[in-house]
Amino acid sequence: MSTVDEAMSRYAQGEASAFAAVYDQVAPRLERFLRRHMREKTAVEDIVQQTFLQMHNARGTFIIGAEVMPWAFAIARRLMIDSGRKLRREESFEMDGDDLAARLAAASPAGGLVASGEDMMRAEEARARLAAAFVGLTEPQRTAFELVKTEGLTHAEAASILGTTVTGIKLRVHRAYLTLRGALGEPAEERR
Repeated sequence: MSTVDEAMSRYAQGEASAFAAVYDQVAPRLERFLRRHMREKTAVEDIVQQTFLQMHNARGTFIIGAEVMPWAFAIARRLMIDSGRKLRREESFEMDGDDLAARLAAASPAGGLVASGEDMMRAEEARARLAAAFVGLTEPQRTAFELVKTEGLTHAEAASILGTTVTGIKLRVHRAYLTLRGALGEPAEERR
């Protein structure tokens, strides 16, 4: 059992001081997830607070020893969908082109000491292709990929949040992965 799960179990049993540990570990992850889907910072903050309000109200029914992250993500996701403020992924998806350029420069034959203009141009083109490919993913693929690859949730946790099976999550993540690798121009045999 993780520390956040233990803290939530203590909070559910009436230890009010355990709430701080739950909040400190859950809130940043929820915010990261919501910021990728919502434009307004205040809307993200509102949904995080509403999520914790619902968790507080339902703490008496929390199963001691259960995992809190899938529960929190499921609540936040439902609130986001219900709010009607969900944005199109293409507006909120941001990939740092400078970071990608730095990675390409580090892998360059010059040892990464200086990024050439050509390297910078390739980095920007790769960033644009990845962003377009990511936007082109289906909503279930995007969300599953984010939960597993970005948020670090297990396939089982993501399946619980999205109301599907572990196999369904694995398939969605795999298809998203293949699409993104294809956007970088990798041959199909390397994408398997």
